[in-house]
Amino acid sequence: MLRRWRLAILATICGVLVAAVKIGDGSPGGAAFLLLLFLGLALAVSPGVFPRPERAADAVLDGRPVVYWRPGCPFCLRLRARLGPDAGRLHWVDIWQDPEGAAAVRAITGGDETVPTVVIAGEGFVNPDPSWLKDRVVPAA
Repeated sequence: MLRRWRLAILATICGVLVAAVKIGDGSPGGAAFLLLLFLGLALAVSPGVFPRPERAADAVLDGRPVVYWRPGCPFCLRLRARLGPDAGRLHWVDIWQDPEGAAAVRAITGGDETVPTVVIAGEGFVNPDPSWLKDRVVPAA
């Protein structure tokens, strides 16, 4: 976990330094673009975007859907963003931190570690559409 925070901080620092150089070159628009690019990278590798990761063994106990993910995955970020506050209704297992979770994903995908992989009621779905998943997680009002 600490390693990923370090990556996020490093990406932010690099972005600030590159932006400062661009400003010195007289290109404030380019500096702003590069800074946003590096901040986006920092966000992508940051563990703070996702709910607290759990172990696969703990996640399957209560029957809630389980999302297997990994840092830096753009499809995982898209899924997380589209679920919004409803993401807390799911269990999130970081396959880079949990070998058992990585093994579960490989079993579902035929040997690959393709994420996000979602398990609902024992059935695996690889990279499901966020709105499809939201319909199954959030009960109709």
